[in-house]
Amino acid sequence: MKNLKTMTDETLVDLYAHGNNLAFDVLLNRYKKSIHSYIYYIVRNHDLTEDIFQDTFLKVIMTIKQGRYTDTGKFKAWITRIAHNIIIDNFRQERNENTVSNDEVEADLLNDMRLCDSNIEDEMVQEQVFKDIKKLVHHLPENQREVLEMRFYQDMSFKEIADITGVSINTALGRMRYAILNMRRMADEHHIELSLT
Repeated sequence: MKNLKTMTDETLVDLYAHGNNLAFDVLLNRYKKSIHSYIYYIVRNHDLTEDIFQDTFLKVIMTIKQGRYTDTGKFKAWITRIAHNIIIDNFRQERNENTVSNDEVEADLLNDMRLCDSNIEDEMVQEQVFKDIKKLVHHLPENQREVLEMRFYQDMSFKEIADITGVSINTALGRMRYAILNMRRMADEHHIELSLT
């Protein structure tokens, strides 16, 4: 038999579906680093990343074993989309449970070295702008927020965004355009200055 490591994703999926567990190990090793990084980039928490990573591959295993995987030639995008959906579900659940925000923890201003910088005013302005942007992003419709976060915070191409979210590139571009227009409108309505100068 040909070396498993040189086989395509689809061949490995087929082999695994028919009982070859080594084929899945090759798939896991091929994508675990990028999927793990993708999850951590969004959730910024090691324990949560591990949980979501495990859930993602559990779902991949179940879907393949139940014969529900459809070969589209985009295996990596498929796994990434599963991870993405689990992350979204997790955020929704967290929001529903009204978790305590980090913003409620008081900073020790007297012992903060960052405040000793001569450029403190610029930093405060910049921090405020970023906070305001984050607030505006939070108020966007979910499909617009999703595209904006993937584009700016994860540096994804519109093609990657389209593959992961299951829409056309034009739809992804449209959502980005509306996200930016909505943020500008909200900034104007609330007299929020989004410029650092």
